[in-house]
Amino acid sequence: MHRIVILGGGTGGTLSANRLRKIYPVSEASITVIDENDDHVYQPGLLLVPFGLSHREDIVRPRGRQLHEGIGYRTTGVDRVDLEGRSVRLNDGTEIVYDVLVVATGSVVSPAETEGLTGAGWMEKVFTFYTPDGAAALEKALAAFTGGRLVVNVVEMPIKCPVAPLEFCFLADWFFRQRGLRDSVDITYVTPLDAAFTKPVAARQLGGMLAQRRIDLVTEFNTGEVHGAEGRLVAYDGREVPFDLAVVIPVHNGAPCVMRSAGLGDEFGFVATDEHTLQSKASPSVFALGDATSLPISKAGSVTDFEGEILVENIRRFLAGEPLDASYDGHANCFIETGFSKAMLIDFNYDVEPLPGHYPGNFGLPLLKESHLNHLGKLMFEWIYWHSLLPGRDIPGIHSAMPLRGKQQPVKSREGVS
Repeated sequence: MHRIVILGGGTGGTLSANRLRKIYPVSEASITVIDENDDHVYQPGLLLVPFGLSHREDIVRPRGRQLHEGIGYRTTGVDRVDLEGRSVRLNDGTEIVYDVLVVATGSVVSPAETEGLTGAGWMEKVFTFYTPDGAAALEKALAAFTGGRLVVNVVEMPIKCPVAPLEFCFLADWFFRQRGLRDSVDITYVTPLDAAFTKPVAARQLGGMLAQRRIDLVTEFNTGEVHGAEGRLVAYDGREVPFDLAVVIPVHNGAPCVMRSAGLGDEFGFVATDEHTLQSKASPSVFALGDATSLPISKAGSVTDFEGEILVENIRRFLAGEPLDASYDGHANCFIETGFSKAMLIDFNYDVEPLPGHYPGNFGLPLLKESHLNHLGKLMFEWIYWHSLLPGRDIPGIHSAMPLRGKQQPVKSREGVS
């Protein structure tokens, strides 16, 4: 019998376990999911909580209930992984031996790593919406905010859902316009990047949208200190950005258990992973997906879903002694909520920039364009997440490989690409 152990009961761990159970009956494989708590958070919903568009109780469900029958589930912390011994040591001293290990431990927000961030003013003038408690506290702060300088600051990349801070800016613009307060609120987006986003095509589009909404953009700002009581962000180069209310996206690290496991992760706790097979570079019997990896791609739910398709197939091949499938292309897509019941959709991979057109085909959702249809698509995704993505069901027309059909390719000229 194959022994498959999955660390993490979030998006990646849950969909992997459910897909694997469809392949292997209970008589052929034991599948065990381990997580330190039982709260499965629909993370895209965290963005909506501060604006009263969703609530904590709407986006948190028990992890165990998302797993198919026949999947073992343990709520306990993981101490470390022994790669040589192919075993996982739990915090209670128990050891679990595996034939295949899936690391789906996600990423962890680490606000204490930024000097002053959790000091005076934390959860009073300085908030984050990247945790359920932080999002709920920020809802109260935004409701009471009637004017001043609102600053949205990304401390360091990578972060979960890199478009979410931009979405927050757009929704804040909508929120204060709805309340008749927009002229009293200055909104500034502060990022360590040299543009609004990592991909140049999308960065130009998003930067233009910020300007249209009178949202100031401060780039290449590497936050070294946060003075909450005084209302100042201070960069390592000495630049300062004042605020009356700050929404900070803290440093993200890999899971502590990865850091404690010799050879498994890098210095930040992310698992070095093959870009195309999702096999760990530390051991052939270890695979990783989602936010836990060091892959050069967005840490987003869509990425995890696309990765899961390849990862599960490669676990099957590994256990059968077959060559691995090296077809994962870094496919990612993101809905970007822009306010006023509109959203934009981007679709890209390792090699192809976001392009205009439609997804997933010629008559699908519009790409690189604000539309009400995209807004409805984002709202619909929550139902798809709980009822299709997590259970491991295939979504018609949606596959791990990024489609070129429906996209408008750049026109090549003699001088190059125009």
